[in-house]
Amino acid sequence: MSYGIKAYKSVGIKDDLAVADPYRVIQLLMQGALENMAKAKGCIERKDFAGKSQTLGKAIAIISALRSSLDMNAAGDISANLADLYEFMIEHLTLASREQSVAKINEVMDLMLTIKSAWDQIPPAAREQAYEMRNSYQSAVGA
Repeated sequence: MSYGIKAYKSVGIKDDLAVADPYRVIQLLMQGALENMAKAKGCIERKDFAGKSQTLGKAIAIISALRSSLDMNAAGDISANLADLYEFMIEHLTLASREQSVAKINEVMDLMLTIKSAWDQIPPAAREQAYEMRNSYQSAVGA
């Protein structure tokens, strides 16, 4: 039964990503990082070290993808600050894995929840304006 639920969730996420706008993709990535960190905490508590490594590896890969998706030209200091914060998260999760530290994972989850909460509050009109500005910028630089 749980396999069917997992398969359903996986297909649902893939379907969501297939039609998602860039804003929604970032939301899904943040949610995926949070889910993997939560799973890693459970693995540490159960002493499932292989599972912990796998789920923290996924969380780190997602955070790396978030960091690499930042447009350093468009948002200036915000992008630079987020890049530094994502790098901190990656380093902290690496330490959490090495030290089997649920507390370090909780710290990263708190940071990600803060970022995701702010992201979730961006109004649709502001998102549209950002897409238009990005498209104008890309057209101007020939990207």
